[in-house]
This record gives sequence, C-alpha cells and structure tokens, in this order.
Amino acid sequence: MPDPSSYRPAPGTIPTSAGVYRFRDATGRVVYVGKAKSLRQRLNSYFADTSALHPRTRQMVTTATSVEWTVVQTEVEALQLEYSWIKEYDPRFNVKYRDDKSYPSLAVTLHEDYPRLQVMRGPKKKGVRYFGPYAHAWAIRETLDLLLRVFPARTCSNGVFKRAEQVGRPCLLGYIDKCSAPCVGKVDQEQHRAIVDDFCDFMAGQSTRFVKRLEKQMVEAAAAQDYERAARLRDDIGALTRAMEKQAVVLADGTDADVVAVAEDQLEAAIQVFHVRGGRVRGQRGYVVDKVEALTTGELVGQFLAQAYGDDPDDPELEVDRRMVPGAGVTLHDARDDVPREVLVPALPPDLDVLQAWLCDLRGTNVQIRVPQRGDKRALLETVERNAQHAFALHKTKRASDLTARSLALSELQEALDLADAPLRIECFDVSHVQGTNVVASMVVFEDGLARKSEYRRFAVRGHDGNDDTASMREVIRRRFARYLDERSETGQLDVEDSHLDETQRPGIDPETGRPRRFAYPPQLVVVDGGQPQVAAAQAALDELGIDDVALVGLAKRLEEVWVAGQEDPVILPRTSEGLYLLQRVRDEAHRFAIAYHRQKRSKAMTSSALDGIAGLGETRRKALLRHFGSLKRLKAATVEEVMEVPGIGRRTAEAVLAAVAAPAQEGTAAPAQEGTAAPAQEATAAPVLPAFDPATGEVVA
Repeated sequence: MPDPSSYRPAPGTIPTSAGVYRFRDATGRVVYVGKAKSLRQRLNSYFADTSALHPRTRQMVTTATSVEWTVVQTEVEALQLEYSWIKEYDPRFNVKYRDDKSYPSLAVTLHEDYPRLQVMRGPKKKGVRYFGPYAHAWAIRETLDLLLRVFPARTCSNGVFKRAEQVGRPCLLGYIDKCSAPCVGKVDQEQHRAIVDDFCDFMAGQSTRFVKRLEKQMVEAAAAQDYERAARLRDDIGALTRAMEKQAVVLADGTDADVVAVAEDQLEAAIQVFHVRGGRVRGQRGYVVDKVEALTTGELVGQFLAQAYGDDPDDPELEVDRRMVPGAGVTLHDARDDVPREVLVPALPPDLDVLQAWLCDLRGTNVQIRVPQRGDKRALLETVERNAQHAFALHKTKRASDLTARSLALSELQEALDLADAPLRIECFDVSHVQGTNVVASMVVFEDGLARKSEYRRFAVRGHDGNDDTASMREVIRRRFARYLDERSETGQLDVEDSHLDETQRPGIDPETGRPRRFAYPPQLVVVDGGQPQVAAAQAALDELGIDDVALVGLAKRLEEVWVAGQEDPVILPRTSEGLYLLQRVRDEAHRFAIAYHRQKRSKAMTSSALDGIAGLGETRRKALLRHFGSLKRLKAATVEEVMEVPGIGRRTAEAVLAAVAAPAQEGTAAPAQEGTAAPAQEATAAPVLPAFDPATGEVVA
C-alpha cells in the first residue's frame, strides 16, 4: 500500500490559485478528480496524518501513487474542467450517477423531408426534437393518439411510407383522418411541415393558442350551419383538452424549472428530477448514486447538477439513460434549452456562486439555484421528495431480493470477519430511549439475508441508569442468551445430534406445542448498533454466560465502521460491498423496530393518568372530567360537589376520583424488573410498523 508521503509535492511547489487536480494509481489510471479554489490548501489536506483522514479519503490517498494539477483562471473554469475529466477518466473514487431506468421520449424527426412522430428510446440524435422524458411509454402513445386528430402528421416507418407511395394508397391512419397522407400527395411537403411545426408548438406549451383557434373555427362553422365540421372541431377541442390533462398543471405562472430531490443513507442516494416547462410537469428522471465518499446533501446536489447539465449533446456515445433533460420542446443541439431558468433543490451546494455562473453561461441568461420555502414550489419539492423516497425504497427492495447479491453479502461477511461458516442467521440489537426514559431494546433476525419478522423480539429495559447505553446493551444480550441456554437445557439435548431426534424432541422445539421456542436458536453473528463500547458490553454479557461460539460485531453509524469483539481497530468494508449493505439493512431495521416500541411505550405513559383504574369511571367520563376542569391540578383542588357537577358522576364516584388524584403515586412509573427476567421481551411480539417522521423536519423520530 503506497505511503502518501512518498509522492507528496515539495513544499512551495503547489500553486495557491484555483485549479483541478488528479490522483493516479501505480498503473497511471486516474482514481480521483477534484477542484479547488486554492490548490495548495486543498492538496495539503490530503497529505495530513492518514489516521485523521476519513476512511474513504484514506483509502483513496493510499491507493494513489502520484498527484498532478492544472491551474485555471476562475472557479467556473475549474468546474467545467473537473466535469470534463470525470467524464473522460471515470475515476473510481468520484461519485457515480446511474439512471434507475430507461425512459422513453416523444421524438419528431425534423431532419427528414416528411417529419415523423414516434416514441423513441436510446441515444439522442441530431436533427430530432425530443419531448419528455416520460415515465411510461403508454402515456406517450395515448397522448399521441389524441393529438393525431388535430395534428395529422406522419407516424409510419420509412418502409411503410415508401410502399404506400409506390402503390398510391395510404395506410389505415390516412383513411380515418389521423394522418394527412403525404405519401399519396394529399398534402405537400410545406403543408405537412406546417402541421408538424404546430404539433411541436403545442407540445412546447403553446396549447392555449390552438384551443382558442379551434373554438373560433367551431363558432364560425356553427354560424355557417356547417354542423358536421363544427362537431369535428368540438371533438378536436376535447382531444386537446384530454391531452393537456395528462400533463399535470403544477404552477400557474408559467414556471420554467427543474425540481431536484434526494433520498439517501450512508451508502447510496436516490435523486429524482421533475422537469417543469410552462407550468407543467413535462418529464421525470431518476438516478441512483453510490456514495464512495462522504458527502452532505448540498455537496451531493452540487456534483449532481454539474454532471446533469454538463453532458455534451453532440457526443455520439451519450446514452439516453445518462441524458438529463431534454424537457419540453428541446432540440438537443441547443444547450441553452437544456438549462431551465430556475433549479429548485433541497439544499444549496457549497459552490453555489460558481454553479450559477456556469449555468448562466450555458443558458445565456440568468439561472437561479434556490431552496423553495413556501407556496406551490415548496409543495412540488415535497412531492418530488416523496417520489425520491419511494424510488430509494424500491431500489433497496430490488437489491435485497437479489439472491446473488445476498449470497455474495454472506460470503463477504464470512471472509471479512474471519468466520468459520457463512452467517446464515444474523441477530441485531438496538437500544432506544429519550434522556433515559422509557428505555427499550429490539432484536431483529435475518436468515439467508432476508428479514424473519416472526422472530423479532422486544425488551423493556429497567433497573439501571437509562442513559447508560452500554449497560442497557449488556442487559439485553444477557437476557436473550440466558433464555437461549435455559430453553436448550430444558430439552436435555444440548449434546445430541438433532437429526437423530423426533421432531418434538429436537432442541428448540416445545414438546407440548411442537412449535419453535422463542430463543432456542443461536445466531452465527450478533450485530449491535454502536461502536467499541457497545461491543465490549455485549461481549462481557456473553463471557458471563460462557458463550464463545457466537461472533459479535458492532456497526457504528457515523463512518460505517465494523467493530469486531477483541480487536482494537475496526474493519473497513468497501462502500460498494454487499456485506456492508446487508449489515446496514440489519442495523437500520433494528433501529426502526426499537423506535416503534419506544414510541408505543412513551405514548402509553403520556396518556396514562391518576384517573386510570377507578371503578365506575370509564373513558367517556374521564374525558368529561378533564374537559370540565382542564387539568388534574384543578381537579385535585375541587370539592366533591364540584366534581358531581360533571354529567354522569355521582357522589361515590366523585369521592373515589378525589381520593385517586390525591394519592402520592407517580404517573407513568412501573416497578423495576427483577434481575435476570426476560418476560418483558415477550410481552408483545407485534408486527413491525413503519417509522414516524417529525412533521417539522421530515426526519425519523429517534
């Protein structure tokens, strides 16, 4: 592994001006490209103490063997050069964007003598005008079918067109008036071009003009008593209206904007873009990002915008899956149409001024990047964010259901953690509380890389300081494996081969019910949510019980480091590792399940009061009392006669109420659990529920 100090530039040789730098490995391949306002300041940060660097940065500088740079005059030039080099060299340590699907577009072949309307995927071509992209091909075809009533342009292939021209008969569309039939001379080249131009103008947002023109013609036809033509025009207006309804009106001011939203975790991110032209959503694109370096949301947005608008439309190698916008009515050879007047983002990039200057230069007019705070644009951004979250969840589901990926993840964990066998059963534990109150823990189980929700367990943690996460983790691990030892010993078959036993005699099977015992199966791998302290606490519990055949690791959230019991340094798995992805899924599921139980306990504690359990006082009367007095404090100061004023409350009930509120018992408290009991873990094994979100921030409630 190269030492960064071996190729560090000599002091004073790095310029202080803006520029772009490249790190190369031993084979000369570029592994990272970056830009800087001050090259000296930025590059010196890479050659600091490697132990203080971020793990991904440390991996990059130890992979590289040389660094070089190019000085430019402005930050805008640095941004342009950085993007060009990223596209040229495809460095492994730079963020990679890939489209999450292939989107179709509505294309008009303007370079042909008789332009054709068609649905098109694949590389963009010169001389073709594109509308979209659209989420579904059927939506384009339905819209095109409606519009052909009003704009009867050619849709047939070149072969069909030539055959019709040779035989002198049009195709079916020509007979039903959905094609102007230029192949047989019903219209000449100029007339057909005019029809196509009107179609392009309509798709570009000038729909109102055509509707008004048709309405005027309909009125004139009706006045001339040409009712058949008036009826046809009426139907044409209806077709245009239905076609416009297929594109949602989101803003009333003719906004020209791209709306960008991000859903992310520590390893990946999903980016969704809605293209709004003329106040309508004309297209939608989705991208999936492998986060090979630590990035804030703003930095992720900045890099995405640089790649999204930096593609060269004349590049023959450019694929539609990597093409960002064409938007509505965009001809690809005109770069100014690719950049909207406004880019709405969830967080501002750190180099905002540089990006805006670059986009202004591409468009030729002013471009603004901003975070909408209120109104329709904020509501639209929230809609795009929901789409991003859905796309991210769908991507994770597809990845989790991939049998090959799951097998690879288990083999990677076996190799990285030096396990004797692949961890076919993984159990993960997490502790949840708020300032030491309502302390709970969760145990989730993954078998063969998939969640086994019937095996999930919940623990109520009591008997020590709730703020001590390590003590809580130790108690939970001890209780879980103490029950495992108890249930295995009850069968008396700890040392007998399972295959020689009857089904009801096998270890872990309840002989009375024939069902698996709750804690009877040991995992091959135990994962705790946390770093070295939590791992040490869990290991102490296992040592106390004499269990030495279960592997134990901890996954720290901040840097995704894997801490192995008994090792001083963490194991750093590659960011693209399927094994790390599986550990992250297990950890996140345990976190979600613990939060759900904690929220349930907290809600129950908040709603309970001294009025609970009073004979003759049901829920309706309790609500009536609280509504009448406003608080328990006022109720406590009331007399029996004042309590009896509440409808349905008699003297005996009133006396019981006052006696209950005057009692010194504290609300929401429970007797501490006896040491070693595991009953709270089985009190309610409900199916997990989705996590709640803070309505102010949108973040998961911890």
